[in-house]
Amino acid sequence: MRVIAESELIINSDGSIFHLHMRPEQLAGNVILVGDPGRVAMVAAHFDSVECEGSSREFNFKTGTYRGVRFTVLSTGIGTDNIDIVVNELDALVNIDFKTRQVKEGLTSLNILRIGTCGAVQPDIPLGSYIFSHISVGADGLMNWYAGRDEVTIPEMEKAFVEQVGYDRNLGRPYFIKADQKLIDAFADCSVKGMTVAAQGFYGPQGRYVRIPLAMPDMLEKFAAFSHDGYRITNFEMEGSAVAALSRKLGHRAGTICLVVANRYHKGVNPDYKELMNKLVVTALDRLAALK
Repeated sequence: MRVIAESELIINSDGSIFHLHMRPEQLAGNVILVGDPGRVAMVAAHFDSVECEGSSREFNFKTGTYRGVRFTVLSTGIGTDNIDIVVNELDALVNIDFKTRQVKEGLTSLNILRIGTCGAVQPDIPLGSYIFSHISVGADGLMNWYAGRDEVTIPEMEKAFVEQVGYDRNLGRPYFIKADQKLIDAFADCSVKGMTVAAQGFYGPQGRYVRIPLAMPDMLEKFAAFSHDGYRITNFEMEGSAVAALSRKLGHRAGTICLVVANRYHKGVNPDYKELMNKLVVTALDRLAALK
């Protein structure tokens, strides 16, 4: 059996995983991912109790219970590059024996839900809506670095997208990944059915022109017009594709739900969304706590 080299999986002297600074026993089976480190406290404020916490760079976590169910809330910072760290290290915490550096015989599956904010691109999606990403569009390119990428993606949708929008080949091959069906079902009655573009940046990659012209000046219009198999592109965010795809490859349940704080079609924005986000957090905790 393969022994993972120290340079490939770095374990700190206190027995914690390198970036997250979390030990295996500190991770719960239900994981809430948030981008903003400050949002960890907002989520944990709803816990019945907090048993442990830690912090390293942008990665803050608290583990506790909510309605008798154990949860970990963890901040990721911004971008799919950070998600590559987070999901791989979460998986290592439950599926790698840190003493032998080998994969455990019995694998553990986590429930992973990203809660974030997004910008809608369709005119009929108002500010304050919740969008659950049934399908995430990986415009970030992360999964192209992993073998077997096509085993978990939706090639026919990718092909249709590239052809319909005239996707610039210099941008790298996009990938389409479906969220876990149990999580989709758990939020079906309180969210918009989403096909979400996970962009690798906030400005140009999301069609924002400030001073540097765009490679695809009509990107937003073309993306919003795309349709395939009953889906349309609903919104932009920056992490969901990597959460869904890496989790699927590793055998975890995962999905992303986002609060709409901007509408790119109407050019409207709501910067005062704290209370709406708090309601989304409670809804997510309730749905996950009830998940079987």
